[in-house]
Amino acid sequence: MGACASSPKIKLKRNGGSSSRLGGTRSDYIGHPKGIVVIHVDGGDRVQELKQPTQAKHILSQHPNHILCNSEAMSVGTCVPRVPDDEELQPGQIYFLLPLHHAHNPLSLPQLCNLAIKASSALGKR
Repeated sequence: MGACASSPKIKLKRNGGSSSRLGGTRSDYIGHPKGIVVIHVDGGDRVQELKQPTQAKHILSQHPNHILCNSEAMSVGTCVPRVPDDEELQPGQIYFLLPLHHAHNPLSLPQLCNLAIKASSALGKR
């Protein structure tokens, strides 16, 4: 497995500013979600939109060997930050449900770009 020690962050340019994160702000999206959006990244790329508040453990109990992460907390060169089981998922946020092995390796720029494309596509199909 890859090391999850501290590594330098890569800054990405977006809208004239610099950012190393995927999510941006909710206002960056046209028609941002009102509910909780969970993108299942396991081959099917299924999108689930929840209208009611729920804790991460509710989603994770249905998907063993997966982690849930908030798109706004993901950065290049760092390990994917796992949403704690007892955390309440927030409306308007996009979460990725990833196979567990993604938690052990620092996120690369191509991986982050791929996830951004999946999120953009998911929002466009709603």
